[in-house]
Amino acid sequence: MADKTGHGGQWTGCAVIFLQSLCPGVDLLSLYKDRGGKFTVFKVIKLTLTDSAGGLGGYEILKVHEADPFLGVEVKFEDVDACQQFLESYSSGAVRQLLSQHACRLLSLSQEITVETQLKASTHILDLYLDKLELCLQHIHLSKPERLRDEEIERLEQQLQSQALGPVPQSTPIRQDECPVPSNCFKFQNKVFEDRILTAADVQSFSNGVGRHWKIVGRALGKSCRALKGPAIDNLAYEYEREGLYEQAYQLISRFIQAEGRAAKLSQLVRALEDCKLTTLAENILDIQPRE
Repeated sequence: MADKTGHGGQWTGCAVIFLQSLCPGVDLLSLYKDRGGKFTVFKVIKLTLTDSAGGLGGYEILKVHEADPFLGVEVKFEDVDACQQFLESYSSGAVRQLLSQHACRLLSLSQEITVETQLKASTHILDLYLDKLELCLQHIHLSKPERLRDEEIERLEQQLQSQALGPVPQSTPIRQDECPVPSNCFKFQNKVFEDRILTAADVQSFSNGVGRHWKIVGRALGKSCRALKGPAIDNLAYEYEREGLYEQAYQLISRFIQAEGRAAKLSQLVRALEDCKLTTLAENILDIQPRE
């Protein structure tokens, strides 16, 4: 395995991925240059990198540029494991397949497209060395980024983040009376709240705030979710140990939402947090102002 750091610092490296659709009528370069298609093509690229590098962390897109007939994507890797996973995905053909699938869905195509790719680090064409993983890692590590993230990429990233989070629903307390709690509501700290499906904002608040307590919350959720029973929690802990507490918590709540679908409700998460004595985090998710 390549060293995780270089010259006593964090491991970094840079590579450029060149992309071209071989299907008539689908020109990735032209679509990206078009004001209306730019964000969609960027989203295709971002999803492809996220899937092939094992998550959102460990890399960042610095620039997307014209390299006619290709679209060039300059990527800075900040973690050797993410870079290695990307290289393995690239050499197996998974990157082309993921790109084709995401493009088909987001561009509303009738069928998946055929994609040609090329991977370079500095002057080295890495497609020639894909059977030598260590050599590819070394070339990427020695190829240092020559620029900071492009302003256009900053805007596209912000747009993507805003789209992912969406509007944040307000969980406002309902006026209390003597009537029973309605079926579409739940009670917390003697206040009644409207129940709803968990949102991306809830996922972020939970992942940021739960810390090392994510496993006990997972077991509390597992009382009613089969996907979190048995060894599932320990498997998540092992699988995402390198990524840290945030990613472990994020994967836990994502697994819960994926398994429960529209039944993954705010009330279930709040109840689990309450059972685990994590009421402050529940208050934060419900946007309850702290007492003076």
